[in-house]
Amino acid sequence: MEFKVKYFKDYVPFHVDDCHHPIELNPKECPKVESEAAEVRRALANPIDTPRLCEIVKPGEKIVIVASDVTRPSPSWVILPCVLEELGKAGVKDEDVTVVFGLGSHRSQTEEEKKRLAGEEVYSRVKCIDSDPDNCEHMGTCKNGTSVDIFKPVAEADRIILTGNVEYHYFAGYSGGMKAIMPGVSSREAIQSNHKNMIRPGAYAGNLEGNPVREDIEEVYDFLPVDFIVNVALDDHKQVAFAAAGDRILAHREACKFLDSIYKIKIDKPADVVIVSTGGYPKDINLYQAQKSIDNAKHAVREGGIMVVAASCKEGYGSDVFGRWIQDYDTPDDRIKAIHEHFELGGHKSAALALVQKKCDIYLVTDMEDSLVTKANMTPFHDLQTAVDAALDKMGKDASVYVIPIGGSTLPME
Repeated sequence: MEFKVKYFKDYVPFHVDDCHHPIELNPKECPKVESEAAEVRRALANPIDTPRLCEIVKPGEKIVIVASDVTRPSPSWVILPCVLEELGKAGVKDEDVTVVFGLGSHRSQTEEEKKRLAGEEVYSRVKCIDSDPDNCEHMGTCKNGTSVDIFKPVAEADRIILTGNVEYHYFAGYSGGMKAIMPGVSSREAIQSNHKNMIRPGAYAGNLEGNPVREDIEEVYDFLPVDFIVNVALDDHKQVAFAAAGDRILAHREACKFLDSIYKIKIDKPADVVIVSTGGYPKDINLYQAQKSIDNAKHAVREGGIMVVAASCKEGYGSDVFGRWIQDYDTPDDRIKAIHEHFELGGHKSAALALVQKKCDIYLVTDMEDSLVTKANMTPFHDLQTAVDAALDKMGKDASVYVIPIGGSTLPME
């Protein structure tokens, strides 16, 4: 059978002999919406378990809208104008509204990036600022010891509205909901404490029930009540396919449910060989980004199997801390042990990669130097067909095969 997957900005073909009965795992077709803005307005007009936003807010109140930063695909330029329309119906003035871009532990943004995210009209109407993890107010402590330290303009607001997109997250289960607060507008210490939970049972993509990371995130509400959320799920072209608004939990769960209906793919059992592409640029620009696809695809490969990953990684490891952890520790066991002993943001991704490597071998088809790939305990290849043939030769003529063309969005589950 012939296949082709995205590699950086091009498609690369390969074939798998019919005797392996390869199965391609693709997201389902997204239903069409009238327009992105119309879908967001529909959700705002029909909030889940809350009054409409225009019935919640009052003129003169200081209102903060938390939005995603430039590292996330959330289309804030679609969402924010619709939210401002709704606030306008309540008589809220622009000077009482602040858009806060939740940086988490990411870098500060340029004014041009803020303008692009908010859209020119919103950027010109209301104050748009980055969160600052060094300017936080301590509001309490979660049951597991996570400090609730919130960016002061958010902590001091009369009303808090959260926006963002919902996608699978490799240890929080899903993005969206209260994740806009923790880690979005939290201190580094708080983020680090929350993320430590990633090594506990239940912290994996697509899981909310008993997920210690998500439970910690949502407990923050007890210290910082949130009034309203607007979450969207995106199609493969990063366009809004579904929107949910209202209660911070119930609206978020509706968006998660929609995401599952499109991107969670049921499999009968894990395969001997899984061939996965991130979906190409920018998800394969470096190993730090490609790790998400590797983590999703781990659910489709059996213990002792082989994962063939097509990811250009032209920019190498992609994170100084991530790269340092790979260089400093020789084996997956070393990285897992180290993250238990001294958790570090950035290092946590090397530990997540190591957990996959405990399950299966990874053949990385890449533009990275062989020495960098080998140091990360993967086998380097520079031709996809060669890597596929090597995997099938090792696993034998009866090896079962899954092909995952869009690893960043597809979540295989038994």
